[in-house]
Amino acid sequence: MTRPTDILITAMAPTIWGSTYLVTTEALPAGYPVTLAVLRALPAGLLLLVVTRSLPPRELLGRVFVLGALNFAIFWTLLFVAAYRLPGGVAATLGSLQALIVIGLARGILGTPIRALAVLAALTGVTGVALLLLGPDAALDPIGVAAGIGGAASMAAGTVFSRKWQPPVHALTFTAWQLTAGGVILLPLALLFEPPLPALTATNIAGLIWLGLVGAALTYWLWFRGVARIEPGAVSMLGMMSPVTAVALGWLWLGQALSPMQAAGAVIVLGSVWIGQFANRPRADALLAVTARSAHSNSA
Repeated sequence: MTRPTDILITAMAPTIWGSTYLVTTEALPAGYPVTLAVLRALPAGLLLLVVTRSLPPRELLGRVFVLGALNFAIFWTLLFVAAYRLPGGVAATLGSLQALIVIGLARGILGTPIRALAVLAALTGVTGVALLLLGPDAALDPIGVAAGIGGAASMAAGTVFSRKWQPPVHALTFTAWQLTAGGVILLPLALLFEPPLPALTATNIAGLIWLGLVGAALTYWLWFRGVARIEPGAVSMLGMMSPVTAVALGWLWLGQALSPMQAAGAVIVLGSVWIGQFANRPRADALLAVTARSAHSNSA
């Protein structure tokens, strides 16, 4: 497939993630964040293991659990802490720092060059998210801020290391391994620190099915597929599609008002995402270097 096609397919993941807030608040019981995270990750991971019929080899177990922790267990836990202690706009704006963190980590871990236009696109995207979501009630709780930045750093590290440690397996298999590992890590935390779930209604079950099958199994397959094919900086910029979708759903589904400033923020975010794809595109000299190294390796 062409790079633009891969970008469009990968962008579907954060676009769908934008529905998480609506589904969580409208369809799921409140006060059980870790338990709901387990129910989102573990059943989806086990289902994909059945579909792919593949378990990680013993020598990769350590890496799989590290990635499961970074992309799911740590990230989702800190995300919920930030959401509980900060206004939603502040938490989402801190989360959008992920794109900047990925640029730095990709330089140190993958040797990816830092390009000024890519940094500018990421900063512009953060500004757009702030305009889209921040309101006059934006309070800065220190623990919430630390959790928001920590969650962004965890997801950023998970993205970069998923690229570095990509095993020679299908993206769906890699997704199954990570989702299962993340769910296994979260399970004891849910059992220790949260009360049992109340009896689930049909709406609750429908919400969990959406978040598990679509919001986890499908979207993370698309995401890790993109991580393997597209530059980390470009992938991370696509994550800014999520708050745009969340605001759009709040406007369309819940009848929430959309101010001119929010509309301008959405346009800025979408523009920065587009520029980020261009700015992080591999250059011809880098592609030639990769080709030369590959040819040398094959002839050795």
